[in-house]
Amino acid sequence: MFSNKSRGGGRGSPFLIAVAVTAAACVAGWLLYGATTDSHADSGATGGDPAGPVTRAPSSPGTGEATASPSAPETGSATAGPSPAATAPAESLPLTGRTVVLDPGHNPGNASHTTAINRLVDIGTGFKECDTTGTATDAGYAEASYTLDVSRRIRTILLSRGARVTLTQNGDRSYGPCVDERARIGNRAHADVALSVHADGGPASGRGFHVIAPAALHTGSADTRTITAPSYRLATALRARFKAATGEPYADYTGGGTGLTVRDDLGGLNLSTVPKVFIECGNMRNSDDAEALTDPAWRQDAARGIADALTAFLLGKR
Repeated sequence: MFSNKSRGGGRGSPFLIAVAVTAAACVAGWLLYGATTDSHADSGATGGDPAGPVTRAPSSPGTGEATASPSAPETGSATAGPSPAATAPAESLPLTGRTVVLDPGHNPGNASHTTAINRLVDIGTGFKECDTTGTATDAGYAEASYTLDVSRRIRTILLSRGARVTLTQNGDRSYGPCVDERARIGNRAHADVALSVHADGGPASGRGFHVIAPAALHTGSADTRTITAPSYRLATALRARFKAATGEPYADYTGGGTGLTVRDDLGGLNLSTVPKVFIECGNMRNSDDAEALTDPAWRQDAARGIADALTAFLLGKR
């Protein structure tokens, strides 16, 4: 996951060689970042404020949050600082000092812990199952496998840009965490931004991706009033850059074809105190989307689009 450092030969000073390698890595990193971010225009994004043209969609299988209710300690299971390869001076890395929480939806072990994941937890507006098993392609590729793979790829890119990254789970727990715990992991990390990665289980005839932003709430244990505006900005940036990176169309079966919905029934959003959105990267029940989602090269493009959107948001760009 981290780049290997080069080994120098000859009689040169190890200190001078290390400095030279580090300087070259910095220049290359900046060139790569510029190429991946500046080329992505806000293609097709409607922008605007949260009162803009969005559709409030009901929950559907595979669209909601993961299904797993853990009894394990509530800790972010994978926290990492900048990649060892990114040993440049802090000021040369664009995301130095920024914290990102990535939330890979569901857990492959959820299906073996149905009692635990079916227990109800408070999501602010009511109660909902701790988590679900998620969806899968017709060939059996699980959403939980997809979300963890893409989240790890995103983490690698963000680490190379200097960010500190926490995963809510990294395949290191038997099930879960529950949706309320997923939100708390981001809150406790005082994250600058959080993102939940999913793939949908929509109608087989529908295809495309969509981004879910939190509704403005102040009820029960939910108070999203301070995060709705920045979360909406993140949602529009993510919608534009994900489409640019993958070529995936906006979902044609939800959100009125805008690629963006606002929901108040997802605990991972309702309970967040930091800017956060969900992305449903495609419809696993659609044959065209399933072909893309199971392709490692496409997943790398998806990770790059997501990482570029998070970077742009953190740097105040569109």
